[in-house]
Amino acid sequence: MQLLTQISKWLMTTHLSHAVAGGLPWVWPLCETLHFIGLSLLIGCIGVLDLRMLGFAKHMSILSVHKFVPWGVFGFMINVVTGMLFYIGAPFQYLHNFAFQMKLLFLLIAGVNILYFYLGGVLHEVEALGPGANPPMQAKMVSLISIVSWFMVLYWGRMLPFVGNAF
Repeated sequence: MQLLTQISKWLMTTHLSHAVAGGLPWVWPLCETLHFIGLSLLIGCIGVLDLRMLGFAKHMSILSVHKFVPWGVFGFMINVVTGMLFYIGAPFQYLHNFAFQMKLLFLLIAGVNILYFYLGGVLHEVEALGPGANPPMQAKMVSLISIVSWFMVLYWGRMLPFVGNAF
């Protein structure tokens, strides 16, 4: 934790931190807007795939829904960049904030779940399923974990200003 404190202290001395924290008053609102757009892309695209694997919209093949995933990845990348800018702009708002720590925990869970989906063979099991097919239980569990973890990322992200004394 001491290393993160030192890095955070250094970040606050950078020109980028000053710009994000208010030196350029349009940067923070722009990042908020982009963060929301990225989140919408991510949750929208991944959520559709998760719901299909849970058995909704069976008239669609899983592979056809999976084609939206690159847009979800694009949304996630927007969120990574804007999230890093938020941290750089005000690192001590986040460093010891319980809500931020929970958000990172659920991001980690979502990330491990995604790795399992792609590297654990779940995608291979479901990509051949056509319309009307019911995915295996393993795919349903991955989808359920995905929905819950992304919802919790949203929840704890929204709770950042209300938990602790950082904001």
